[in-house]
Amino acid sequence: MELLNGVDTLISGLHHHHRTNAKRNRVARSVKILNSGNHQIPRKCQCFDLYDKLIPYKKAWSWQKSIVEEKKTLIDRNQDCPDTVILLQHSPVYTMGTASTEDYLNFDIKDAPFDVYRTERGGEVTYHGPGQLVMYPIINLRNHEMDLHWYLRMLEEIVIRVLSSSFSIKASRLDGLTGVWVGNQKVAAIGIRVTKWITYHGLALNVTTDLTPFNWIVPCGIKDRKVGSIKGLLEDGEHGKVDDLTLIDVAHESLLKEFSEVFQLQMEKQAVPDPKILKAEPFKRLEC
Repeated sequence: MELLNGVDTLISGLHHHHRTNAKRNRVARSVKILNSGNHQIPRKCQCFDLYDKLIPYKKAWSWQKSIVEEKKTLIDRNQDCPDTVILLQHSPVYTMGTASTEDYLNFDIKDAPFDVYRTERGGEVTYHGPGQLVMYPIINLRNHEMDLHWYLRMLEEIVIRVLSSSFSIKASRLDGLTGVWVGNQKVAAIGIRVTKWITYHGLALNVTTDLTPFNWIVPCGIKDRKVGSIKGLLEDGEHGKVDDLTLIDVAHESLLKEFSEVFQLQMEKQAVPDPKILKAEPFKRLEC
């Protein structure tokens, strides 16, 4: 792990995350960021900012799919289809991809410690829970680049920039693996689904996440790597205890800022259309 200078400013509570970091780990030359360096008016993006709320996974999943259907209808009618992003935290839950195997579960799925959902995204099992910021971009790639590899690299780029500019943590990609890494630790997982060039699902960044539930699975099916968090990386350095709420607030603001810059979008915050999304739901073992 490599920590750059400047973390002490964060811990002291100052707003260092607004500064420009000349050492920011920029995207590889082979990956293109659209509209970089020009002065075009950015497209608008609907932003549902629930970063300080615990949203049950099933409700967020259904919400995403309803937004996707609305966008597909707009496309079929040749109408403008704007982008949307949802930012939230989840109640503890395990999610599995379309082709995930139960071999990567270290528990009996009939007696799971938390809800388990099989979703339409790619990849193997992962965990979501409090302290992890989850970003669900529902993006019309016709407005950007109709290239899934490009899109995955852009999601990684957002996290790399957040870690560098706001926490002075140098992160990177690993060849052949999707996600963002600091040394041997995976700090952000990415899993997506695309239909009619509209994306959903997205990225999960471990900020202050309790990593214990990851011990009960093989995260993303990768056996020889660890899972890390921003809090853990900072406290493993020379900075001692750091405040959870401050870390979440800083990471949240930085995620929205970097998302806006990478995709060249103007964020417009929206009210949640259905108050039921914010309500808890009964425990369920598995839903496929």
